[in-house]
Amino acid sequence: MHRGTPFQPHLRDPRGLNSAIAIRDSNDISPDMSARNENQLPDLEVIRHDPYNAETPERALIESVTPSANVYVRTNFDVPLLDDSHVIAVGGAVRAPFSLDVQTLKALPQHTITTTMECAGNDRLSMHPLPSGEPWWRGAVSTATWTGVPLRALLDRASLDADAVEIVVTAADTGEREDANGLVRFARSMPTAEALQVDALLALSMNGEPLTMMHGAPVRLVVPGWYGMASVKWVTSIDAVRAPFVGYFQKQRYVYDEPSGVVPVTRMRVKSIVTSPMDSGRSGRELVVRGWAWSGYGAITRVEIGLDGGDSWQDAIIGTPDSPHAWTPWECVMQAQRLGRVSLRSRAIDSSGATQPDAIIWNRLGYGNNAVRTIIVDVV
Repeated sequence: MHRGTPFQPHLRDPRGLNSAIAIRDSNDISPDMSARNENQLPDLEVIRHDPYNAETPERALIESVTPSANVYVRTNFDVPLLDDSHVIAVGGAVRAPFSLDVQTLKALPQHTITTTMECAGNDRLSMHPLPSGEPWWRGAVSTATWTGVPLRALLDRASLDADAVEIVVTAADTGEREDANGLVRFARSMPTAEALQVDALLALSMNGEPLTMMHGAPVRLVVPGWYGMASVKWVTSIDAVRAPFVGYFQKQRYVYDEPSGVVPVTRMRVKSIVTSPMDSGRSGRELVVRGWAWSGYGAITRVEIGLDGGDSWQDAIIGTPDSPHAWTPWECVMQAQRLGRVSLRSRAIDSSGATQPDAIIWNRLGYGNNAVRTIIVDVV
């Protein structure tokens, strides 16, 4: 992986916008399209340039809210170039379908949430044999503060039919896939009850700044507690449906293979990371171990830390998260009994009773890896 590699995404202008609009956001365009100095470019660990995908660097995971320049990026296709005249259609199983542009959306009452978002494929590289998919290591997770309009506000205006079972949110990005015929458009669904939660948000800004193209500008969905694929970027339509959605990214990708059949990936599994000391870093004999834990199934109730091998675990002190949807801080002071290389592990438990597994639960597409991680520290 390449620290500090500049953005070089493919950008697509679906409506023939003029160049002044097409390159309006210099925060996320490549140097040949902007006069920005390379030292000012976002610092991410690039794992693929086409489509552009990049991880949050380890040092940025220390922050309770990830700096905007370090928020991980996941794209499946070329990035669409849209502006505030972009129109979102709300329809399907509703009594009052309507459309509105982004400028109108910005004039509606706003709501702000802070939430942790993790790519479903995070930690895929730890799996063996290696599944197909993007080679994510451990940085496809970030926490950000989002401001926008609750999805519920639009659904209430549209007046859902009583038999609407899911809400399908469709993006403006399209592309080809080897296992599909023709162009595939990114779309995901969620149960109607989830969509009506007040914190499911049509986000217009991140960390107090306008969204960048790579993060879904001009408007994206944010679904707290769910893996990142649910937070559809570049939203172009919102449709209520009377039967479960069977689109490509609902039935062929972002799925688990269960005995009962293919099951869509939904909520984030309970997980924790050590952020200090850093992996392969150095420490004195007194180890002050800090990190984060999160889950889409309930609040974090306990975090345990293991020093070296065996079944000996020490409870960490649990802190207070910035919001119910944000990762929970924890800290543990431990004494190393010797100099040299030692291993550290963290294990989280949430209020549903779920505990991080000691061993990786392998699956064909490499999703939802929440196994206990091991990092190495040199005690000097």
